[in-house]
Amino acid sequence: MSDLLTISGLDCFYGEVQVLYGLELALRKGEVLCLMGRNGAGKSTTLKAIMGLVKARAGSIRMGDVELTGLAAHETPKQGVGYVPQGRRLFAEMTVRENLEIGLNARGKGAKTLESVLGLFPLLRERLKQQSGTLSGGEQQMLAMARALCLEPEILLLDEPTEGLMPSMIQKIRETVLALRERGVSTILVEQRAEAVLALADRVTFIENGRSRQTVTNAELKADPSAFRRYVGIG
Repeated sequence: MSDLLTISGLDCFYGEVQVLYGLELALRKGEVLCLMGRNGAGKSTTLKAIMGLVKARAGSIRMGDVELTGLAAHETPKQGVGYVPQGRRLFAEMTVRENLEIGLNARGKGAKTLESVLGLFPLLRERLKQQSGTLSGGEQQMLAMARALCLEPEILLLDEPTEGLMPSMIQKIRETVLALRERGVSTILVEQRAEAVLALADRVTFIENGRSRQTVTNAELKADPSAFRRYVGIG
């Protein structure tokens, strides 16, 4: 399986404080790659660096032949990278449809794409005229994912998408990630729950103190879950 996204030697800072140290990461085409680690390990920063929201001081983030570190943040989605940040960041005053149209406009997509996305989230079809700020937490998470999918991304970045959601919504998010894999979308997922990771991930990269420490397959992790204890403190 070929690598769709490759990160090598990535250094990132917040001001003068270094948060990523020579990070290495590879996302294969059509896989779900989970990032795990303790709070503050650098997982969210890795996603922000891919999106150009945190600039690389050193290293490379390549998607095919394109070097993403050289792009302005608004150019990254045009390369086919969708991003659902922690906290969702919807436009609360806008309707569901208006939020989705922002996603469609990012890469010039239209009604066919919208129909495909609503097929994944039929609940949103009933809510198109509703202000997004009035949706439940789970519905807002669905909308945030749907907006990102309106790009028709090759890569989807999800930062703790199930945080604070009820079990039925968590299950829906998981089903959606797996359905996207069937469609050929590659996903990088930041997740803290071991059971969620084992249900979804093809591979897991453990990040500790801004460094990628170990990448294992789902099967390896099921056979020996000690990495959960070592890098996340669970299990």
